[in-house]
Amino acid sequence: MPATSTAGSRLADISGAASVITDPARLAAYEVHGKAPLAAVQPASREAVPEIVKFCVSEKLSVIPCGARSKLRMGGTPERYDVALDVSRLDRVIAYDPDDLTLSVEAGIPLQRLAGVLAGHRQFVPLEVPFLSQATAGGTIASGVHSPLRQAYGTARDFLLGIEVVTGEGARAKSGGRVVKNVAGYDLHKLMIGAMGTLGIITSMNFRTFPAPAPRRIFSAVFRSAESALDLRSRVGQSHLRPLTMDVLNPTAVEILAGSAAARFEAGSAPVDRLPSDKWAFLAMYSGSGAVALRCESELRRAAEAAGCEGCETSGDEKNPASFGRVREFMPIALESSPAAVILKASVLPTQVPEILRAASEAALENAIRWAVTVGANGVTCIALLPHAGNEGARDRVQRTASRITGACARLGGNCVIPFSPGEWKATLKIWGPERADFREMRKLKHVFDPAGILSPGRFVI
Repeated sequence: MPATSTAGSRLADISGAASVITDPARLAAYEVHGKAPLAAVQPASREAVPEIVKFCVSEKLSVIPCGARSKLRMGGTPERYDVALDVSRLDRVIAYDPDDLTLSVEAGIPLQRLAGVLAGHRQFVPLEVPFLSQATAGGTIASGVHSPLRQAYGTARDFLLGIEVVTGEGARAKSGGRVVKNVAGYDLHKLMIGAMGTLGIITSMNFRTFPAPAPRRIFSAVFRSAESALDLRSRVGQSHLRPLTMDVLNPTAVEILAGSAAARFEAGSAPVDRLPSDKWAFLAMYSGSGAVALRCESELRRAAEAAGCEGCETSGDEKNPASFGRVREFMPIALESSPAAVILKASVLPTQVPEILRAASEAALENAIRWAVTVGANGVTCIALLPHAGNEGARDRVQRTASRITGACARLGGNCVIPFSPGEWKATLKIWGPERADFREMRKLKHVFDPAGILSPGRFVI
């Protein structure tokens, strides 16, 4: 197409011919729900990004930023998609001060490489998120995916100190700083978390780092019912114990986390593979050695027995327990466990979780949909609907089930979104939930940051 050659030529002038991809076979790797761009550009420096965006504005070309592309299936189907702006070559550590617990990195740095840099100083950033083997720092922030470690360390909002983005006008904008106590200006960088690249293209970020917890251990307990497993979660939450993670799994979640699909994401599995697949499970990861570890294990066992557990165990000294890895990878494992998996993320108060589980169980039973769930310590519940087929009938049954769950969340004053579903189902599923009162303000912000509407149009609710 002439438009393709023209766009490719101009982009090559800006960032170099080797940085531009126009071959349709290679562009297929950048598809979003079946839509491929006219061109992809991989700038080698942050300075090139504003010039690329300015060109796209002048030519009215839409832009979707990406990196390792592990989360392109998230979000809505793009209304337009002309240029993929691939930041994977922006992968440097800009500054790192271990004594000050601060770090500045470019957006394309892989999380696993970043973890290796920090491990040399026995530090880490608690971004142990789904798709960890592929994920980049920028994609993790832009997609807003969370880690099971949020219970102990919070979400990215709590340790993202600053950010640099390129707006939809091609302007470089900075928010926050490189130090923990920076209080200058508004926390505009937090707007970029989970915005799916609709407000700006992230080029670099500043993080607070933390001392690495080691060794880690996993405590597991099994229960006849969800109520008993949630009772243990409540007991531990109200005690002086502070495990790094707490997750409750239903029998189907236990089954898929011990299955062959899970092995492709995390090779080890213990103790998940020893859990009975007809029981609810409670998993907690805690850190400590010697007397501290023994006391924590003893008190977890006591609490589990008081909650009516049918068995419990602790897996030994591991730096990164495989079962934690499988819980972390619940979303991608679920996506591999069905030809048309739909993932819902429900956020309610911990005391309201039983009502969400009841709605999910009843709706799934009525519509003959297999379902799996993990419940975090703070009420964040990930529900995977796992139909056996991807046909129209399955879509309708999934839609009815998802509607019941999102409706239950709305009645409780919570929030429910659908981060993953088959692309062709996006139009019928309310992936962002019911329209909220603040959508008008969100759309105003979109216009401020992206007046021409070229950044990821259709990918987010705004």
